[in-house]
Amino acid sequence: MIEHSLIKLVHVSCAGLSLLGFTLRATLMLKQSPLLKKQWVRTVPHLVDSTLFFSGLWLAYNLHQYPGASPWLTAKLLALLLYIVFGAMALRGATTALRYPSLLLAYLCFSYIISVASSKTPMPW
Repeated sequence: MIEHSLIKLVHVSCAGLSLLGFTLRATLMLKQSPLLKKQWVRTVPHLVDSTLFFSGLWLAYNLHQYPGASPWLTAKLLALLLYIVFGAMALRGATTALRYPSLLLAYLCFSYIISVASSKTPMPW
């Protein structure tokens, strides 16, 4: 069986890589860079985010923490869904006027997710 600490390291590392990748893609989008159309720029974030998600599931299973039964995990997953929605709107929104607020909201969701994960409470403030 894989050590819990190794899975946690993978999970936390992928969270950092996910934020870095999102920031890179947002910067490229704001600069209207042709790099956004490259296959690796579109594929790598999905690999990182999938690893992040599945390592999170593994951690939850190992800790016997389940959405619905653990309020902090439920809050984290709901915030993750919002992060995905706002991130998609930020990167693919129809207008710049929609992209900027969506980008800010995506970053706020990500910050909330990190706060909830660190404090293990749905209201970390």
